Amino acid sequence: MNPPPTRKKSRHKSASRTPSQTNRKTTGKPRRRTRSATVPPETVQAGTERLQKVLARAGLGSRRGLESRIEQGEVLVNKVPARLGSSVGSGDLIELDQREFRVQAASPGHRTLIYHKPEGEVTTNSDPEGRRTVFDRLPRLKEGRWISVGRLDLNTAGLLLLTTDGELANRMMHPSGGVDREYLCRIRGAVSEEQIQQLLTGVELDDGPARFSDIVPGEVTGGHSWYTVVILEGRNREVRRLWEAVGAQVARLKRVRFGPVFLPPAVRPGRYQELSPEDHRVLREDAGLPPQPIELLLQPMSIRAAGKAPPQRRGKG
Repeated sequence: MNPPPTRKKSRHKSASRTPSQTNRKTTGKPRRRTRSATVPPETVQAGTERLQKVLARAGLGSRRGLESRIEQGEVLVNKVPARLGSSVGSGDLIELDQREFRVQAASPGHRTLIYHKPEGEVTTNSDPEGRRTVFDRLPRLKEGRWISVGRLDLNTAGLLLLTTDGELANRMMHPSGGVDREYLCRIRGAVSEEQIQQLLTGVELDDGPARFSDIVPGEVTGGHSWYTVVILEGRNREVRRLWEAVGAQVARLKRVRFGPVFLPPAVRPGRYQELSPEDHRVLREDAGLPPQPIELLLQPMSIRAAGKAPPQRRGKG
């Protein structure tokens, strides 16, 4: 797609919310979810976590599978067979499959990427039709997995955020977060003022009402009209369907912003740029999330052959 055209000074705004207002995110504490009265809370001491939860976080198996192994006495904590329901804390020693791990309290090092999705890629981990996916080009992870913050359809290009921070991804994708998305649209033919007003007021789609919160007209070139639009949610093909609802057809579509994150000009299609830990912290704060909590992680200690004692060092003399 050609670079964004120069914007004209005139702009169309929704009466209920301006673009500057959509960029202001809640920085207060998120509302806490209350537990159902039928589900009792886990009774763990402060600074400890369930053994199977810590093991699963380290990628040593599923929680259910690890619970079974704990019941069978295959997991030792401080040289003693663990029991189902046991908790561990920082400094504890865990043994499993002749491997030793020291429990450490640390903040998880999540990673977040800005990816410039080209047209023709799908936003899924695998595709039954064999098409290239956005995950094919991403760096491999030793722990965790890449989570796409929203999706872009096959024929839409532009900014795609990917992170290992599931809490951040869920908050940015949830409609209640009000995270705005900005798109560059090339529309076939001319668009009337009446159509623009319809898009700002709202139209009825198959899955409910929808509208743009802001529309900025650009240049008219070669029988096409350029517009930059802002929307506060991310339903399937919503931007395209909004234009189609007023009789306009999208020729090209590119996302250029997601919340406070813009697509850097230097990031070419099919390439990515990793955010710094400080940028990740700012993203969490912007989404109204608290600092990343301290978690219990496992530090590998050694690998021993079953039934073999460690070799003895020979003294001098």
